[in-house]
Amino acid sequence: MLFHKKNLQNAAADIPAAVVVFLVALPLCLGVALGSNAPLFSGILAGIVGGMVIGVLSGSSLSVSGPAAGLTAVVATAIGKMPAFEAFVLSVVIAGILQIVFGFIRAGILGDYVPNAVIRGMLAAIGIILILKQLPHLTGYDRNFEGDEAFIQIDRNNTFSEVLYSLNYLSPAAILIGLLSIGILLLWDTKPFKEKKLFRYLPGPLIVVAAGIGLQEAFAAYGGRFALAPNHLVNLPVASDAGAFAGFFTFPKWEYLGLGQVWITGLTIALVASLETLLSVEAVDKLDPYNRRTPTNRELKAQGVGNLVSGLLGGLPITSVIVRSSANLNAGAKSRLSTFLHGLFLLLSVLFIPGLLNKIPLSALAAVLIVTGYKLAKPSLFRAFHRKGWDQLLPFVATILAILLTDLLIGILIGMGVALFFLIRSNFKSAVMVVHDDNHYLMRFRKDVSFLNKPIVKEKLESIPAGSYLLIDATRADFIDKDIIDAINEFQHHAHLKKIKVEIRKSRYKSLHQLLHEQAALNDQAA
Repeated sequence: MLFHKKNLQNAAADIPAAVVVFLVALPLCLGVALGSNAPLFSGILAGIVGGMVIGVLSGSSLSVSGPAAGLTAVVATAIGKMPAFEAFVLSVVIAGILQIVFGFIRAGILGDYVPNAVIRGMLAAIGIILILKQLPHLTGYDRNFEGDEAFIQIDRNNTFSEVLYSLNYLSPAAILIGLLSIGILLLWDTKPFKEKKLFRYLPGPLIVVAAGIGLQEAFAAYGGRFALAPNHLVNLPVASDAGAFAGFFTFPKWEYLGLGQVWITGLTIALVASLETLLSVEAVDKLDPYNRRTPTNRELKAQGVGNLVSGLLGGLPITSVIVRSSANLNAGAKSRLSTFLHGLFLLLSVLFIPGLLNKIPLSALAAVLIVTGYKLAKPSLFRAFHRKGWDQLLPFVATILAILLTDLLIGILIGMGVALFFLIRSNFKSAVMVVHDDNHYLMRFRKDVSFLNKPIVKEKLESIPAGSYLLIDATRADFIDKDIIDAINEFQHHAHLKKIKVEIRKSRYKSLHQLLHEQAALNDQAA
């Protein structure tokens, strides 16, 4: 239960964290909607549902859900192919139903197969992307939407060239607000500030926003030419009355159910959103200071209900998202009450204070995301993986580079490929061991000995000198491929020609024992 006594006891930590996540989520919800060519309110609505609906149903203590940048390309393409936005939100409804099915068939186990080095690489990559993507916003260049994670930008620059290109559009006011905001956030993280109770419960990002609004208002009143233009501020939809607010909602039209593109889009969203969610909750669990584990099948069901509700109301697809989850964790959240409250704050802001929020400079919010990104990609993380060895460092670095240059899912797949290579290599090298003392040789099989080990087995066998004694110990092997058994038996067949005596210490597995016994008997007969 969300409002369990234990969760309510954490309210002192969760309320300030919810404020921080709300401030981070607000521009991201708008930015994802803008990047998806969808109505701006659909992004806010997805954020509200992600907080208030999934926050109640989820089993994750710190994960935050909402519209994800990783789905913008899918959503933008789908909207372009649909006859109306009402057809697209019907796809979101279908995606939600499919995710609920995924939860019931226990598809959540897929997240457990992603190696730790890849998960950590994903977090570091998101951190680096946050820093690089927010630097232009910090300097006042807001051509690309907030939350964009794609390598190639709208203006055809890439993540790296965009930073240099933004130097042609420097805004003194944005830079001043951004640098002051970073200074406040770093000050808030120092020991003297952390130890004072007042500052512990007063989130740094809230002070950043207040300072940003104050400076912007001062520039507008006393130095008009330095004031930021409206396109450098938050742009939340404003309803003049209750009727206008109701008009923000878009409801699915069921007559589009017969459209094949609706079902294809629904399946695509369900698969991509589920994978992103599983990766995100796995990553957040690794950062959780209390080492809590998210029940992944329950999470898929919660995400499914969230997407079902979001689609029925006209919202964008929802996933668990790393940026907001990391901001939640860094702000000191202790339970999912924070997730629920951030959704509630989004709803209240749309209803009652959209005008005030539209005064927030994007450069102030960029500072919050840059500091969040730094915490995800600290240099100490790279040093830690370097100490672990190449088999951990290379998958970690490969994941980072692949995500930076492609996207989240492709980057994860590449990182897993590199990790799998090292796993096979490690097993390949350690599965067969050969030691000797004078003319006595021991070949020991360990773990799984597959056909991939056949070349090294044959090489080691053929290197045994004439007149030697060879003991082949298979008792420690979990599995031995038949190709390996054939190689051993072929060697036994001609070993007597080199006066090599071969003894086999058989596996504890009956099937292998029988195979070796039968083959050895056949070889003896042939000899």
